[in-house]
Amino acid sequence: MIRIAKTSEDRPSITFQRGAKEGQDKLIEATNELKAFYISHSEDIKANEKKFEFKSELYADPEIKAQLKKLQYNKCCFCEAKVVHVSHGDVEHFRPKAAYKQLETDDYSYPGYYWLAYDWDNLFFSCQLCNQRHKKNLFPLLDESTRVLDHDGDVWTEAYLFLHPVFDKPEEHIIFVEEIPKPLEDSVRGAATIESLGLARMALNEDRRIQLKNFLVLLDLISLYPDTPELKPHHDAAKNFIKENIFEKMKPESEYSLMFQSLYNSRIKAVLENA
Repeated sequence: MIRIAKTSEDRPSITFQRGAKEGQDKLIEATNELKAFYISHSEDIKANEKKFEFKSELYADPEIKAQLKKLQYNKCCFCEAKVVHVSHGDVEHFRPKAAYKQLETDDYSYPGYYWLAYDWDNLFFSCQLCNQRHKKNLFPLLDESTRVLDHDGDVWTEAYLFLHPVFDKPEEHIIFVEEIPKPLEDSVRGAATIESLGLARMALNEDRRIQLKNFLVLLDLISLYPDTPELKPHHDAAKNFIKENIFEKMKPESEYSLMFQSLYNSRIKAVLENA
């Protein structure tokens, strides 16, 4: 998981087949409809006897999905796996729109964060495993009393546990020991994000292990070039080529870049500086 650079200006206005302002007006109108529905039927909604009718074309339109994929380099916002070569992926609501759970074993609580159904800050591109098998409707809080229960509240007063892909810095909460993600300095939020989103699931660890093994081979190659004077220019060129490949792995567009960044800070930096 890495921080995603995304702003309100990144939302594609083409989705609405009109100009940006008219598209924004349509979003506001649709959100106001959800708020009005809640005001009129709040008790029935809480009892799950009435349900919101969300307009998927306002959050899952192909243009929305394409833009999210572009901003996330075709990676899942949570596990950082490249999604598009194995599945279509999902448009994920960080705060679930229809209902939520504090714990996986809990019953659904209604309503969810219905007023954020079309909120650009709440939409991300996710692999289907992270979204459908692990996160689902989970949205735990450190302090449940801070839960915002309707559109009159301010969600940024919540003590939420999962790391937000835009507003939090995952590197301050998660590190890697080889291919295994661990909470940094016993970060409660890092631990919750890793455990509940399945970031240490076996198949994911195995895929990272394979990539890490190839990465470390590059590192080992650097030591094979002695500083023989007559061959030094050739060896320096080879070392620089290897270093470029290593640094490429740490760029945001690389799969599992947080793992490579974490390992660079903990053990690889010194090797490269002395190469």
